[in-house]
Amino acid sequence: MIGAGYTDRFLGEDEIRTLVARGLGGGTLTGKKVLVLIPDATRSGPIPLLFRTICETLLGQVAKLDFLVALGTHPPMSDEQINKLVGITAEQRTSTFAEVGLHNHLWKDPAHLAQVGTIEADEIEQISGGLLRMDVPVVLNKMVLEADMCLIVCPVFPHEVAGFSGGHKYLFPGIAAPDMINFTHWLGALITNWKTIGVTNTPVRATIERGADMVPTPRMAISFVGKGHDDVAGLWVGDVRETWREAAKLSDKLHIVYKDHPYHTILSRAPEMYDDIWTAGKCMYKLEPIVADGGELIIYAPHVTEISYTHGEVLDEIGYHVRDFFAKQWDKYKGFPWGVLAHSTHVRGVGTFEDGVEKPRVTVTLATQIPEDRCRRVNLGYRDPDTINPDDFAGREDEGVLYVPKAGEMLHRLKSEKPE
Repeated sequence: MIGAGYTDRFLGEDEIRTLVARGLGGGTLTGKKVLVLIPDATRSGPIPLLFRTICETLLGQVAKLDFLVALGTHPPMSDEQINKLVGITAEQRTSTFAEVGLHNHLWKDPAHLAQVGTIEADEIEQISGGLLRMDVPVVLNKMVLEADMCLIVCPVFPHEVAGFSGGHKYLFPGIAAPDMINFTHWLGALITNWKTIGVTNTPVRATIERGADMVPTPRMAISFVGKGHDDVAGLWVGDVRETWREAAKLSDKLHIVYKDHPYHTILSRAPEMYDDIWTAGKCMYKLEPIVADGGELIIYAPHVTEISYTHGEVLDEIGYHVRDFFAKQWDKYKGFPWGVLAHSTHVRGVGTFEDGVEKPRVTVTLATQIPEDRCRRVNLGYRDPDTINPDDFAGREDEGVLYVPKAGEMLHRLKSEKPE
C-alpha cells in the first residue's frame, strides 16, 4: 500500500499524481483489462484529476480501460454529465480518451447483472445480530467479472448505512442488484442512522465484505479523504480493505464535528450536488445526533424540486416515518423496496410507534421547491424557502440555533458522545 494522510494540510496535485502513478505502476497491470469504479456527482472529490492520472498511467499499458459510475439506485447520468464528472469535453471523449469506456451501472437491467454467490440465512442471522434471517443473493454488474482487475476510486466519509463510505461499498450497493441494495439499506435502517454513522465496524459493512469475498475478480483501490471537490487530505493506493481502513481513520478525525450542546433549530443547507431529497437527506443524517429532543431540522435546498427522481412514486405512497412505523406493520410494508423504506426512516429520524401513534423525536422540514401539499402528504414539514434568510440563523449557537452552510458530508455529534 502506498499513501499519505494529514490532519493539518492538503496534498498537492503533484503529490496525488505521484501516489497514484506509483500505486498503479510497476507493470502489474500490463496487458490487463481494468475496470475502474467511480462515484457519481453526488459525492465530492477530485475525480477529474484522478481520471486523467489513471488514464495517463494506464493507457498504452493495459489491454482495456473502462470506467463504471457506481450509481447504486441513483438515476443514470447523461453523456454530458459523465463528461463533466471526469472533467473532459465531448470532443476529448472521442479523441484523447477514445480508447476509454465510460459507463453507467444499469442496476435495473438483469442483462447487465450476474450472481456470484449467496450469503445464507444462518450467516445473515449471525452478522445482523438476529435482526434478519434470510438468504441474500450476491448479484452485481457483470462488467466486474469480465475484467482482470477492478480498481475502486472512492471518497471516504461517515455514512448512514455502512458507517463509513468507500471500499467494497462501491460493489455493494454501488454496482449491485436491487436485492442486495435493499437488504443492506434495511439492515442499516433497523440499526438506525444514529447508531451506525461514523462507526467503522458495522453489520452492514460485514455484509458488504462477505459479499466481496465471493467476487472472483482481483481488486485494488484508491481511497481518499477530502474536503470539497479539490482538497484532499489523504490518499492511499493498494489493497481495498487496507486503504479503506486508513482513509476511515483519517475521516474520523476530519469529518466529525463535536458540539457542546444540542440545538433546538438547525438550518441545514444542501449543496447543489444534491438534486433531490433522496440525496439531500444527508443534511439530516449528518446532523440528527445534535438536534435537541422536540427540535426542528430544516433541509434548506431552494434548488430542489423533487423528492426522488428514481423512487418518488413509492415515497409518495409510503411517506416518511420512523423505523418502528414500518417494522411494527411489516406485513403491510414488506412488499415495498426496502431501500426506500430505509431512506424514509433515515430522513425522519428515530422515534416511536406505539398503539398506532407515531412520535418522531424531531421535526424535519423541507424548504425547497416541492409544494407544501406534497410535503405534508409524505409526513414532512414545509417552509417557503423564499421566507428564509440564512443569515438569520447564523451566529446564534448560544441560543440553540445552528446554521450549516454546506451540509451532507460533515457528521455532527455531541462532545458527550465522543469516544475516549
